[in-house]
Amino acid sequence: MQRLACIFWLGLKEMVSLRRDWVMMALLVWSFTLAPLMEATGVASSVNNASIAFADEDNSPLSRALSAAFFPPEFQPMVQIEPGSGPEHLDAGRFLFIVAIPPGFEKDVRARRNPEIQVLIDATAMEQAGIGASYITNILSTEIRRFAIGADLVDPAPVDLVVRSAFNPNRDTVRFAGIVALIGQIMWLTTILTGAAMIREREHGTIEHLLAMPLAPFDIAVAKIWANAAVVLVAAALSLTFVMQGSLGITIAGSKALFLIGTALFLFTATALGVFLATLARSMAQFALLVMLVVLPMLMLSGGETPVESQPDWLQVGTLVLPSRHYMAASQAIVFKGAGVETVWPEFMWMAALGTMLLTTSIMLFRRSVAQEN
Repeated sequence: MQRLACIFWLGLKEMVSLRRDWVMMALLVWSFTLAPLMEATGVASSVNNASIAFADEDNSPLSRALSAAFFPPEFQPMVQIEPGSGPEHLDAGRFLFIVAIPPGFEKDVRARRNPEIQVLIDATAMEQAGIGASYITNILSTEIRRFAIGADLVDPAPVDLVVRSAFNPNRDTVRFAGIVALIGQIMWLTTILTGAAMIREREHGTIEHLLAMPLAPFDIAVAKIWANAAVVLVAAALSLTFVMQGSLGITIAGSKALFLIGTALFLFTATALGVFLATLARSMAQFALLVMLVVLPMLMLSGGETPVESQPDWLQVGTLVLPSRHYMAASQAIVFKGAGVETVWPEFMWMAALGTMLLTTSIMLFRRSVAQEN
């Protein structure tokens, strides 16, 4: 009982030290407010508010229908420009897309001559340009086919395909990106806070003061783990409530409490990883490099950026030892699909097992490093 009390008070001491570290406090606030907000809304993987212009030399009912087929929020209100002025507008950066319809376009369509439409794209906006080209092609093709069917130029398709997107019917990228951004910040910050606390004790020489007390290396490591995990868990809960649900309007399909339980398990694993990396590093600079080499690949392979199923078979097997993969899978199942404990318990067990292994290894290395210093 006395040992638990020592771990508890040592953890409170860690929280007080964190409160006095204004740089870490600023990083904590930034990571759970503006950072996920900017990542969710600022990096779009779909066309949004793209500027578009039409150079209509045909001025027919079909060409006017084509120009009226582009709507917000994907595109800005369409602007008519003078034929032949497209390159000038692109050079000036006024429009991202310019559609040029040649004279006699509708007449050629009715005569089945397969006329061409020119689309000019400012490809300096690479992602928007590539996705927008597909958007424009689909919209123009759909409108031309609708016109051709109405004019009895082609027969209607024998099969009408109806596509329904499960769990995200509007295909809202903000909803998905917001949760992925929050998970990424949890991973980064937890590892950094715990590891930096260990390095700070060593660089300031206070680790010897702690070891002079009736404390074992296990007590010191566990105190830092629970203190930093508690701080990040509270920050994550506030971010989920006020940033994700409040500012971004993200709805949680499943249990918020279950999501936080999974987050707590993941924090246990991430803080143990922070202790492990801090034990390997001899300075803050080395620790920062280790974080980049370890945490960044963990985030990239977690399934948030690209599905795990899209990775090579051998890499999919390797990601089973990454706690970020199991946390990402459990979080997405809870938040987007409304999954319960009966679905996510294997991921929870994986995180608990990996966290226990990391903690055991970290304490063994920490004891060895303390013995070498003494």
